[in-house]
Amino acid sequence: MARPGAKNLITDVSGIKVGQAEDISVRTGATVILADKPLVAAVCVAGGGPGTRETDLLAGGTLVDAVDAIVLSGGSAFGLAAADGVAAGLKQAGRGFGLIDLPTVPKSPIVPSAILYDLANGGNKDWGDTSPYAALGRKAYDTASHTFRLGRAGAGFGAAAGAHLGGTGSASIITKDKFTIGAIAAVNCYGSVYMPGTETFWAWPYEIDGEFGGVRPPADFAMDPEDWGAAKMNPALGQNTTIACIATDANLTPDQAKRVAQMALSGFSRAIRPVFAPFDGDAVFVLATGKRALPEAAPAAVARIGELAASTLARAIARGVYTAGKAKGGTA
Repeated sequence: MARPGAKNLITDVSGIKVGQAEDISVRTGATVILADKPLVAAVCVAGGGPGTRETDLLAGGTLVDAVDAIVLSGGSAFGLAAADGVAAGLKQAGRGFGLIDLPTVPKSPIVPSAILYDLANGGNKDWGDTSPYAALGRKAYDTASHTFRLGRAGAGFGAAAGAHLGGTGSASIITKDKFTIGAIAAVNCYGSVYMPGTETFWAWPYEIDGEFGGVRPPADFAMDPEDWGAAKMNPALGQNTTIACIATDANLTPDQAKRVAQMALSGFSRAIRPVFAPFDGDAVFVLATGKRALPEAAPAAVARIGELAASTLARAIARGVYTAGKAKGGTA
């Protein structure tokens, strides 16, 4: 039976580290998923109000076919600057893509990123001419490791999941034949992660070993298609979003990684209701380290990895909100 990795984090995938940084005054933060070497990557964007950087180069048929890191950040459009801090750290380490290998020509780090909206959460946003996000990105890069905090941390530090506290969550799974899939998500959704009138996560069927509380639906629970539970009932454009990254040690091509990203999107809908709304910027990245070859039946293997990515992402979303609420009392 497939089981979570030793840490039950995306960093159970060998070659992946995560760094996080927060600004308590601003009530925001940033998360970097850092690869030990350039990796095949893909992205799928499903929300109606996305904010992204360098995602066009993941569309296929482009010059660059590997990335150095993925950044998830709060701050709406300002948060895209978090990738600047990560790129600065990578440049200093000599990382990046270069057409010409000359000592006087720096390489260009490839750092796709996505942001969520946390500008209306009560933090001090009067930062003058320079936003805090480049510095947050650099701090996250400098502290990247194999362990990291969940809940009110990193990109999810100032987030709200419907009417509850949002946060950063992560989970992993290792198959019987030793493929590893991990997920990380910063949860700031319009929809609710809980079934209406209960403390049961929508993602409960995918929970392993009580990792987000072990609460099951009441025996008499009846589904009302128009009852969204503790969603944000009066959202404004751009004020929501769940952003995520999947990592796997499978040897995926860019097209296969894209298919896994498309399948992983269903992890959002397993954990949040409603999802992909006009005011959400939901997006998921995929990183493939290539350390384990796919079996000969590659399409079936890709389908299997995509399904595991979806269920692992659903678990990560629930873990982020559960940990945030457990620490802070639960209501945004």
